[in-house]
Amino acid sequence: MRQNLRVAAYAVCVRDGQVLLARLSGSGPGEWTLPGGGMDHGEDPHATVVRELAEETGYRVEVSRLLGVDSQRVVGRRRFGRSADHHALRIVYEGRVAGGELRHEVGGSTDLAAWHALEAVPALTRVPLVDTGLALWRDRPADGRAASLSRGHGPYPGR
Repeated sequence: MRQNLRVAAYAVCVRDGQVLLARLSGSGPGEWTLPGGGMDHGEDPHATVVRELAEETGYRVEVSRLLGVDSQRVVGRRRFGRSADHHALRIVYEGRVAGGELRHEVGGSTDLAAWHALEAVPALTRVPLVDTGLALWRDRPADGRAASLSRGHGPYPGR
């Protein structure tokens, strides 16, 4: 079975009761995610999140805090019927928009960036990382784990 490790960095950017999200492009329902993405070989995670936010949203972001690390493993059938053991390690930061103008990524992994009211997020079609990131932002756990999600608490309302 093929093993794959992907390390990525994402940011939770909240201002005025809204969170910045990016919509995944390609086939499917157009799920919303936290802006961010995969690290390049040799790249620092902090540099990754700054670069990815600029690519996906047009904003220059200042990283204000490490919120936590999320680890997800998915074992099963992938495209073309092949088996795979995929491990996603996601570093989640808190970010603050420091400049730039909102724009959409062209030809990348996302096709739209937008601010969403925190109370409207539960109604969005979104990947689980959004809930994890918002739980980390809300709870600020000392161990950097979004344990509140496993206890059945949602990441809302916002702080």
